[in-house]
Amino acid sequence: MFNKVLIANRGEIAVRIIRACRELGLQTVAVFSDADRQALHVRYADEAYRLGPAPARDSYLRGDKIIKVALESGAGAIHPGYGFLAERADFAEQAMAAGLIFIGPRPSSIAAMGDKAVARQTVARAGIPVVPGTEGEGALRDDELLALAPQIGFPLLIKATAGGGGKGMREVNSLEEMPALLTAARREAEASFGDGNVYLEKLIEDARHIEVQILADGMGNVIHLLERECSIQRRHQKLLEEAPSPFIGDDDAFRQELGAVAVRAAQAVHYENAGTIEFLVDKEKKYYFLEMNTRLQVEHPVTELVTGIDIVKEQIRIARGRQLRYTQDQVHPNGWAIECRINAEDPYNNFIPSTGRITHTLLPTGPGIRVDTGVYIGFEVSPYYDSLISKLVVWGETRGAAILRMRRALEEYKIIGVRTNIPFHQRLMDSHRFMGGQYDTRFVEERFKSFEALSAAAEDGEDQPELAALIAALVAHQQTQRATHVIQRSKRDASNWKWLGRWERMQR
Repeated sequence: MFNKVLIANRGEIAVRIIRACRELGLQTVAVFSDADRQALHVRYADEAYRLGPAPARDSYLRGDKIIKVALESGAGAIHPGYGFLAERADFAEQAMAAGLIFIGPRPSSIAAMGDKAVARQTVARAGIPVVPGTEGEGALRDDELLALAPQIGFPLLIKATAGGGGKGMREVNSLEEMPALLTAARREAEASFGDGNVYLEKLIEDARHIEVQILADGMGNVIHLLERECSIQRRHQKLLEEAPSPFIGDDDAFRQELGAVAVRAAQAVHYENAGTIEFLVDKEKKYYFLEMNTRLQVEHPVTELVTGIDIVKEQIRIARGRQLRYTQDQVHPNGWAIECRINAEDPYNNFIPSTGRITHTLLPTGPGIRVDTGVYIGFEVSPYYDSLISKLVVWGETRGAAILRMRRALEEYKIIGVRTNIPFHQRLMDSHRFMGGQYDTRFVEERFKSFEALSAAAEDGEDQPELAALIAALVAHQQTQRATHVIQRSKRDASNWKWLGRWERMQR
């Protein structure tokens, strides 16, 4: 049993875990890099300790420092959140060897399912269909991958064996371009997860990305918490998630079949704690195991809103040796939830990251709206970490109601100081194909052109209505930014009206 938890992460997920710990009466310990000294999770925790310089390899990826801090602070458990060390079996082993409880699966489960290539072999032995790809265990050299690629067929994906979130992933359309993409994928995987190993996987075209949340305790009980639709992606990075899936809709038989397969995959590695089984599903509802994320997912709030189950609290209870509080027949979908990832990036300039100080922010409120964030007015968005600012999540009785509520929330949401992808999400909410649930994993790349591409098309006399609408949205967004700057509090000791009065008296 433990009464103090160290959160080995940063940003909104660290704040989310701290809040769950507080509601359970547990003390919290935060860790931070030099860039995060003033971060919200540092302010919220009961204690906070410096890890090192801003780069992740010198701070949040230093498992030895994190374990040392946990022991010095008296923490009895470590929650890794997502990213960084969350899917590193060696870190979980080191924490447990030091006498700490790792709030997550066993190291053996992380090793079996956290390594995507090994996971594919594991579930294939359990009779679960997998996407064709490299099946070998361990690391494969570039020359071996180049030799295997033609056998798999193009297009294909290079994917990092450790971690997820689109990091270390590249799409390959020919053998000629593959060497350079392999180098780039390995470099990004090494920087993000400390592991540069990659594997190959066939790209299933016109596919939906659907995942199933599972919970498992130490007594052998495993349940699924229904599915999430995660097909709205850009460069394999999720932008929007919703639950339930509009593709599955009222087909409860298929929903339960997918859930049962996810449970079977978790049982194949004697899984414990929270995890997610991801599938690719084609138009004929043929599904293929994609990977298992042996951690808490970024998009877990949509599942929490439609099931009423606090996944982070359940993680902590399971780690304390408790039995699951729910059985499968108690899990039912209630309404609809949509999550928009609000990132610090410029949608009008190829989504390049935006850095700077947040000078003003106005969060949306009202019924059915939840904002998970780790920033505040005055916070510095740095270039060292993921560009996620917040997760805007809404709930509605129906999908239509949830879309209308998200439109309102996006209109209310104001962030000044850095550029964000809020205009992109507003445009997405107005898309007829999105409203009809008619999209797949390539929807954003195929239907949402950049501002520069639209300008070029306009010169050729194409897409004029779409260009006009996009320019109008851009102008409105920029005017809103300027208006918000105007209403900011003056640095003078009096208001502008008083200064004007003083000036008028001086002129008399």
